[in-house]
Amino acid sequence: MTLQAVVYTRDGVQAYDDVGAAVDAPGETWVHASVDEASDLETIKDRFGLHSLAVEDVLDENTRAKTEEYGDHTFVLVNTTRLSQRDDVAFGKEIHTQSVGLFVGDGWLVTIARPDLELVAPTAPTWTRNSSRVADRGADFLAYRVLDAVVDDYFDVLDEIETDIEAVEERVLTHPEPGILEELNGVRRDLLAFRKVAWPTREAVGTLSRGDSPQVAEANEKYFRDVYDHLVQVVDLIETYRDLTGGSRDIYLNAVSQSTNEVMKTLTVVATIFIPLTFVVGVYGMNFAGTPFSMPELGWTYAYPATMLGMALVAALMLAHFRRQGWL
Repeated sequence: MTLQAVVYTRDGVQAYDDVGAAVDAPGETWVHASVDEASDLETIKDRFGLHSLAVEDVLDENTRAKTEEYGDHTFVLVNTTRLSQRDDVAFGKEIHTQSVGLFVGDGWLVTIARPDLELVAPTAPTWTRNSSRVADRGADFLAYRVLDAVVDDYFDVLDEIETDIEAVEERVLTHPEPGILEELNGVRRDLLAFRKVAWPTREAVGTLSRGDSPQVAEANEKYFRDVYDHLVQVVDLIETYRDLTGGSRDIYLNAVSQSTNEVMKTLTVVATIFIPLTFVVGVYGMNFAGTPFSMPELGWTYAYPATMLGMALVAALMLAHFRRQGWL
């Protein structure tokens, strides 16, 4: 486990090695814990009165985003997202999520995340600027900064997905290969997984933006409303991209269907041309002879070349007719 504690005052930002000293110091305190196991947080839980179930939710990667009230503090759970290459296929990506827990109290903020998540590290330069501004607006303003950073990463993921969609659309129009359908379905699965992250996050932030939490000052509600508006845009973009992938899939299926129809049309024309030719060779293949009703052409010297020439003429006339009708 790694603990980092900083205190924001009008005079600057002060880092502390001891959490208790940071809490007792004047100013707005931010404590960030990077942990793998809930048992590592006993000191933090006792010092700030964090509920064990809330801490377990942070370390469970399958927990949906939410906002809950715990007496003297508000618990907010959100999920970060990132794209990575799929292991099971040669192309396509998949979305990975990681939970971030924010506990907002009176004059303090505690964030908990996995060790490999550096998004909310309080020693990052982006968090240490304008310390007087943070000191004036409180710990809930710090919580807004964290949530805003998480949502900004949502747009980065959407930009990557949009790039993938554009590449697939171009291939659908130029080279509709069989593997494109699987790739389109993979993008749609990613968008559905992303929607399951963004939708509850929007509801969780909406609770903060409406002033339902006593730990959020009225003057800071507008910042959470801004994050909420960004999440609305994220959800709208997800739906738009799902429609785009659905349209690309329809275009691919239509292209495949059209190609199949062209093949079937060609085969039908060839079969139609051979129908009269098969009839001719079938009739003269009966070889009836020695009766008054036998075929007189069987004894004709030029019967074979005449028959072949007639068959070629029939085939040529049929080909000319099909071409005139636009079937070839």
